[in-house]
Parts: sequence; C-alpha cells; structure tokens
Amino acid sequence: MRGVRACAAALLCFPGLAAAAEVEVEVDGIEPGPGSVYVALCQGGLSEASCREGQDAPARGPRHRFVFEGIDPGSYAVAAFQDLNGNRRLDRTPLGLPLEPYAFSGDTGRTGRPDFARAAFTLRESGAAIRVRLARALPRR
Repeated sequence: MRGVRACAAALLCFPGLAAAAEVEVEVDGIEPGPGSVYVALCQGGLSEASCREGQDAPARGPRHRFVFEGIDPGSYAVAAFQDLNGNRRLDRTPLGLPLEPYAFSGDTGRTGRPDFARAAFTLRESGAAIRVRLARALPRR
C-alpha cells in the first residue's frame, strides 16, 4: 500500500510525466529507393524552428510507421518529406515549390502554402494516430 501512495505522490509532483502521450504517424506514398523519409511534429507553426520533434527512416517500402513518445498534450501538425538525393533537406525550385515528395497533416499544402491551423490536430493524453500521404508538387523529372 505504501508503494501505491508513493507512486501516486510522484505522479502529483510531476504532472508532465503522467500527461505524456504517443503520436503514431503512418506515412504512405514513399518511393522506395535511396534517401530517407523525414517526419516532424510541429507546434505553433510549420517553420523549421516550430518542428522540434523529428524522426527519419530509410525509404525501403511504400509506407512507414513512426512513433513519437512522451509528447505533451496540445495542438500539433505533422510535416513529412522524402529526401530523394540524401542531402537531408527538402529541395525546392527558385519559386519555392518542393522538388521532392512531401505531406502535411490535414492534407494541407497541396494547392498553396501550408497552413498550421488547417494541418493542426489536438493531441490528448490518450494519444493520436495520423496518416499522411507523400506527393510531388511537380512531375518527376
């Protein structure tokens, strides 16, 4: 009984530990081959500075599942891209259009600039499962 009380007291002293959630992101539309797929959880915006939680994996199959653990509940968006040439960046045209496959949660950014409000989802303590599909802005060269 004393152990249960100690555990409950620890959770009350560290509420962030009890509130951490898991975000599962499934990325479809991967072009198997060289390079990697990058996925980021963004909070407050879609700029690189707002996307601090990230993972990557080799582009081995048409889909990959990423799991982010210990994430505080709140409003987030997912940004993903496939780095076809291995330079660890999303290559763009001089006009800013992506040259490599990319995706955002909420299916935003396909016909214009991506918008955090449209891409955002609410993460609760129970977690979230998000699916994004990579696509190209321009035809393959």
